[in-house]
Amino acid sequence: MTATFACDPKSSRGRLFPEDESVFRSAFQRDRDRIIHASAFRRLKHKTQVFLEHEGDYYRTRLTHSIEVAQVARTIAGTLGLNEHLTEAVALAHDLGHTPFGHTGEDALDALMEPYGGFDHNAQALRIVTSLERHYADFDGLNLTWETLEGIAKHNGPVTGDIPVALAEYNARHDLELGTHASLEAQVAALSDDIAYNNHDLHDAIRARLISEEDIYEIPMIKRAYDEVDRRYPLLDSNRRRHEALRRVFGTMVEDVLARSQELIAEAKPGSAEDVRHAGQQLIRFSDALWQELKTLRGFLFRQVYRAHSVVLMRKEVTMIVNELFPLFMENPELLPSEWREDVAKATDERALARIVADYIAGMTDRFAIETHGQLVGGADTRSRL
Repeated sequence: MTATFACDPKSSRGRLFPEDESVFRSAFQRDRDRIIHASAFRRLKHKTQVFLEHEGDYYRTRLTHSIEVAQVARTIAGTLGLNEHLTEAVALAHDLGHTPFGHTGEDALDALMEPYGGFDHNAQALRIVTSLERHYADFDGLNLTWETLEGIAKHNGPVTGDIPVALAEYNARHDLELGTHASLEAQVAALSDDIAYNNHDLHDAIRARLISEEDIYEIPMIKRAYDEVDRRYPLLDSNRRRHEALRRVFGTMVEDVLARSQELIAEAKPGSAEDVRHAGQQLIRFSDALWQELKTLRGFLFRQVYRAHSVVLMRKEVTMIVNELFPLFMENPELLPSEWREDVAKATDERALARIVADYIAGMTDRFAIETHGQLVGGADTRSRL
């Protein structure tokens, strides 16, 4: 049963460009489907989560990460009586704006774009679904509902202070009420992102032999999970033992979010989705106790995985690729593919050109960025070094 504070597609604020709605799909189902069929969504298959996509078939990519986030988000949304389709749409779209090479690529592109307004992957996701996907006859972008766009823009909370340029530009056309909280559906998508990457980054790091199971025993919530598995299955082989332990950690995070969020919702007593937006706080949260444990886990992952020697070397290599491609395209925009020439011709100044170049580089997959760099810049085979 849908709760009174859930978003109702029948009461949606609609789309920027009015359309006849589907006779067999709700507005939010249609949004989800458009995201899944978007070119940017397919490209996530070859974009880094932590490890470069071509380093191994096992490791998560941005695509598999997004699917895992959506699975968690639908579970939580269904339990809380929220709209699962809206939750899934936001979850699937939340990383569309990521550059090649994960956060390393974003950091490099943000530094290069600093004179032109910077780069932010959340704002870029909104730019993709409102402008850069160009398949429909009547509009640029995917023409998603207001509620889905709101969720993409502010699933991490109200956007205040220095608003990213791409977000500010769209908001001037279509007010997403950036100063308020997002719907509970979007808040669920945000916490599901935390749950997914905290769990699967451990899996991948062990697989990559950056850390051992003994290393992660220092994290209390993980040690408890292993102890429980050892009590129930004392003779379990190592692979099954690890899987059983880490799925318990996964379950603990989901159960904690559900319990704490149900408490906060009961205290706030929202009667509608609009009440949620003006509640003055995020209502989908971890408990304080688990949040402290997750801070310990994040600190461990940062030290032992994200700053591991092999990962740091990779960061230097891929930063070099972005640092060399950006000025090359700025000085020689004719090197951009033919379908980008019309945008280049409309660029009125260097700032506008820089945004086009950033759009192009941000849309690259890991392998395409490596290959393009090799073709245009030359030198040693970058892929072999990575």
